[in-house]
Amino acid sequence: MAQVLEFKLPDLGEGLTEAEIVRWLVQVGDVVTVDQPVVEVETAKAMVEVPCPYGGVVTARFGEEGTELPVGSPLLTVAVGEPAAEPEGSGNVLVGYGTQAPAARRRRVRAATTAADGRARPTGRAGTATGNGQAPKPGITATAPPTRGTAPATARTPPAPPVSAAPPVSAAVPEFAAVPGEGPVPVISPLVRKLARDNGVDLRRLTGSGPDGLIVRADVEDALRTGTAPARTAGDRAVPAAAVAPRAEGEVRIPLKGLRGAVADKLSRSRREIPDATCWVDADATELMRSRTAINAAGGPKISLLALLARICTAALARFPELNSYVDTEAREIVQLGHVHLGFAAQTERGLVVPVVRDAHARHAESLTAEFARLTEAARTGTLTPAELTGGTFTLNNYGVFGVDGSTPIVNHPEAAMLGVGRIVPKPWVHEGELAVRQVVQLSLTFDHRVCDGGTAGGFLRYVADCVEQPAVLLRTL
Repeated sequence: MAQVLEFKLPDLGEGLTEAEIVRWLVQVGDVVTVDQPVVEVETAKAMVEVPCPYGGVVTARFGEEGTELPVGSPLLTVAVGEPAAEPEGSGNVLVGYGTQAPAARRRRVRAATTAADGRARPTGRAGTATGNGQAPKPGITATAPPTRGTAPATARTPPAPPVSAAPPVSAAVPEFAAVPGEGPVPVISPLVRKLARDNGVDLRRLTGSGPDGLIVRADVEDALRTGTAPARTAGDRAVPAAAVAPRAEGEVRIPLKGLRGAVADKLSRSRREIPDATCWVDADATELMRSRTAINAAGGPKISLLALLARICTAALARFPELNSYVDTEAREIVQLGHVHLGFAAQTERGLVVPVVRDAHARHAESLTAEFARLTEAARTGTLTPAELTGGTFTLNNYGVFGVDGSTPIVNHPEAAMLGVGRIVPKPWVHEGELAVRQVVQLSLTFDHRVCDGGTAGGFLRYVADCVEQPAVLLRTL
């Protein structure tokens, strides 16, 4: 006899508490193997393929594509062949995450005879999955459960005495949300119930657009957007829904969730906590560009301009360690760090991400070029792991790729500073006492004024500019 096991959204680490379903990789009825990726989700930090720790037949999926689920919510159920023992997670690591041992199966409580107040009281004993003493059969999808106090449609026995029992639920059917005072409501996920509850929407009065009439998130959002969300009455013991203004013509609302939501939260926190200031300087980058051309003409792997700028950054931070730090607000201390984990801003289709080059201070130009290329490709494909997006100590922002000269960026909290590099373009420049056309770049430094004053920030930026104008200055630190 097959055993139906429930696989829940695992803990994704790095403090992540929810994820959005981007794409299902399996269908109901598919056969899956242990550690096979079954769903692609987007967290606040990266796109992740989640592997299933069980092998068997998929009997149900929970949540549509685009639905956000909290960690611990059911993802799918799998019918496995051996019911004798719970299978162990493989422990293999896929895309930065490993499968885990399955959680204990949920116990269902059998309700006792209805008391005088009309409420069912549990007996403390575990009930069966179907309410009729039989295990659910894989591959059979049950319809919506009957209302409280009625027997299942398939029952052939006479009506029992007035006993309030838990409604039968097959393992292949998503959880149903019980609404106080009436029968259960078919809702596709806990997130939909929370959305309705927070906005005072009565789910009993909505028509579900999902499979078998399931109420999905879009149904609740449509009701809120059009202002037709039915509010619960006082008799329902719920808070009335707040008035929702109809959407203006041409108005577009974009949810702040996933990566965009994480960026918004981090930038807002930076603005609240960090008193930042910005200084900038124009520099003649002609010699830097010539040096790069000469290095690449000598053979070997090509060196990127970003790698040379990163090498200049690490040399400058060695001279001005105050900027490679963060502020411990609780201890009221400035913490200077002995290593440089260099973040760099990368624009992707999903939004702005900041991959981190670990131990950039210990890398030469070739190593930096290779690591920048690897992380940039991972950012483009959405396969960066949380570890590759966290832990930075200083950020290099090359906004010149957007064709702009200058910027006053927001410091990447909790770091203390960010170096900005504008586009390198031919401009009139006084060189050796004569007017000439040179390759000029604008450099800017946005810094946390709590960690240093203008003298330190100016000294750092001036050193960077000197290295850009005369790359031989770097020979002092090699």
